[in-house]
Amino acid sequence: MTEQIKRKLQEEINTLERELSYELPRELKKAVALGDLSENAEYHMAKQRQEFVKARLRQLGRRLADLSLINMDNIPKDKVGLGSTVRIFDNTKNEEVEYKLVTSEESDVTAGKISTSSPIGRALLNKKVGDTATVVTPNGKREMEVLKLTTIHDQAPAE
Repeated sequence: MTEQIKRKLQEEINTLERELSYELPRELKKAVALGDLSENAEYHMAKQRQEFVKARLRQLGRRLADLSLINMDNIPKDKVGLGSTVRIFDNTKNEEVEYKLVTSEESDVTAGKISTSSPIGRALLNKKVGDTATVVTPNGKREMEVLKLTTIHDQAPAE
């Protein structure tokens, strides 16, 4: 799971590095050739894009480093953690819901994939079957009972 994310981030890094090294310098060179830089929109846009690309590269580098630190052995085998699929009963909505806890890059609420850093994800972390999690949302508190849990370790042999 984290290997796919790392590959995706590395692809974006490679694309941005190419833009920073080849495409943006060409755009800047063309813009400089147009003359007066104080009123040169092409030049200012290229400089802004250059700053954005540099900032995004720093952000992606940090995220890639963070993902490299994830140790699968540290993810609990009997509690909710990264990669877990959890069936919960939402007492507030009086319904059962299934979530898969994923990294923020993979998050897709419509597909039932929630980030471990989301309010629901944080509330469910380290819960066992039978535990109740309280989630504070803008609409008030929600009580969720863990009905079923499949951890990333349970899924690994199947994938």
